[in-house]
Amino acid sequence: MQVNVHEAKTQLSRLLERAHSGEEIVIAKNGRPYARLVPIEPSQPRQLGFLRGTFEVGSEFFEPMSDDELRLWEGL
Repeated sequence: MQVNVHEAKTQLSRLLERAHSGEEIVIAKNGRPYARLVPIEPSQPRQLGFLRGTFEVGSEFFEPMSDDELRLWEGL
């Protein structure tokens, strides 16, 4: 379905419902396709800790950086 900008502005709530139900709506400006209104795919909840046990962080990770490493890190 294609609608012009004016119609999209006046019928936005109805168009959003149609897009939410799976329909793709093209919004045209001066008769030319300009934007597409599509439903957003539902995102999966993030699973915390899914990498647990796949790698180890050595104790040296928590040691302070040397002055040279710190300068490199800060881009100086």
